[in-house]
Amino acid sequence: MGVSLSYAEYRRESIFFVVTGPSGVGKTTVMESLLDEDDRLTYSISHTTREARPEETHGEDYYFVSESEFEALRDQEGFLEWAEIYGDYYGTSRREVEAIQEKGLDPFLDIDVQGAEQLRSDPELEAVFIFLAPPSLQELERRITGRGAESRKTIRKRLRVAREEVNRIREFDYLVVNEDLDETLSRFESIVKAERLKV
Repeated sequence: MGVSLSYAEYRRESIFFVVTGPSGVGKTTVMESLLDEDDRLTYSISHTTREARPEETHGEDYYFVSESEFEALRDQEGFLEWAEIYGDYYGTSRREVEAIQEKGLDPFLDIDVQGAEQLRSDPELEAVFIFLAPPSLQELERRITGRGAESRKTIRKRLRVAREEVNRIREFDYLVVNEDLDETLSRFESIVKAERLKV
């Protein structure tokens, strides 16, 4: 008599994908495209104290909170990780990630290297860490400058931070170079599939 096997019996309950990369590398574009194609991936919305940009919505892009609200959550250990970046606070809500996992979905998080380091140091947290890199720092500068929304001083600061972040690629599970969007999405999809096939 044959034995019937199914993926559902062996698959991991929920996989936490953490995506990191320099500012301007295209994380938002990549994540939005992946989320549109995969019903099991769900964006984990972070908290921040920075001002919302005109195109951003509270509860969809970020939870925009005051500094005192953020600090109260932080002091209650409401964040899996948090960091101060360019003078503003950013944090990953413990409750947000747990709620996604309880539904059997895979949380997909976009954070900086500093935040990823905090997550890696948590012995109880299992996550897949992916670094999204630009083809070169020159191309990254072109993309940031093309936004037209930042001063020369801010751009220089972002590029300095990007150099430091790129030097830490070996700390991650996967590296994806974002040169061509279709190829980048294909590589991300391969990572997600590979992780879901693990037992």
